Amino acid sequence: MSALSFSKISASLNALLAAIGLLTVAALTTPDITGQTRLILEALLVGVWAVYVLQLIETLVIHRAKDVRGRAPEIAVDILAVLVPLAAFLLVRGRDQSLYCAIWLLKPLRGSTFFRLLGRVLTKEARNLIGVTSIFGIVLFAAALAAYIIERDVQPDKFGSIPLAMWWAVTTLSTTGYGDEIPQSFAGRILAGLVMMSGIGIFALWAGILATGFYEEVRRQDFVRNWQLVAGVPLFQKLGSGALIEIVRALRPRIVPAGGIICRKGEAGDQMYFIVEGRVSVATPNPVELGSGSFFGEMALITGEPRSATVSAATEVSLLSLYASDFQMLSSSSPEIAEIIRQTALERRGAAPKS
Repeated sequence: MSALSFSKISASLNALLAAIGLLTVAALTTPDITGQTRLILEALLVGVWAVYVLQLIETLVIHRAKDVRGRAPEIAVDILAVLVPLAAFLLVRGRDQSLYCAIWLLKPLRGSTFFRLLGRVLTKEARNLIGVTSIFGIVLFAAALAAYIIERDVQPDKFGSIPLAMWWAVTTLSTTGYGDEIPQSFAGRILAGLVMMSGIGIFALWAGILATGFYEEVRRQDFVRNWQLVAGVPLFQKLGSGALIEIVRALRPRIVPAGGIICRKGEAGDQMYFIVEGRVSVATPNPVELGSGSFFGEMALITGEPRSATVSAATEVSLLSLYASDFQMLSSSSPEIAEIIRQTALERRGAAPKS
């Protein structure tokens, strides 16, 4: 058991354990399950809980304090996953004890990057989202008020007060339409149509704000990652921030596993490559390897000729690719970089061609 690093249980294993626990909770709510079967299911819950206890203990006791501080949200989820079922066992009696294990729903989410991204988007777009939510509340109350005035005498049991009419307003504004409350008057049906269309517009605003927020946040993360990759290429290290921004926008990151083919001899070449990390093997008559900071594939962009060699990844390699159209842009914005690439291409052409 000590060989297992419980604090580093992968997200997939956390999800599997949570799924087993939650399915067990669901099974225990079935009235037909009694006796030995119930004991087995309860033992399964105890087993999942024990794994979570070991995971929490190792995180709190063995890992350094700075690691714990840096993982506060994950630690909070781990503590809840242990303490809530324990408190239910000690304080709750009856078949509802197992229901508190539903807190394990949070376990697969503890290390999810998506929810961190969602949190940043919600924080950044909070003002716009609150504004649209305010509009939703105003329209909701106005719809309930209008429905109350129009339908209260026709259907007093369903529209006899604004709180009663609010349920109809919610289902109509969200375009859910359960059909349990339907305006009977002509004016009420016109109101319902207007409320439905308003709901479509409001939900479209919410979706648009969130979609824009996600797009901008993902683009920002991609830009920061690409900037770090570009800054690691020696050829670009002496450039100013303005030139680097242009190059970051032009270059596309790519990861190739060891043994993967990057380009083949005889293919039409529409891009060249810069090596950020790793090594590539160039299959020339005298095979050579290129490492971090090197580039290859430039001949295809400059001369338009097919690839003159097959290039494969000797190790896992992190590349930045530059397409022909972007190479023209780079030539105008950073002529010194383009000149170095051209000179290298001429030297390689005069010696042994490499791609």
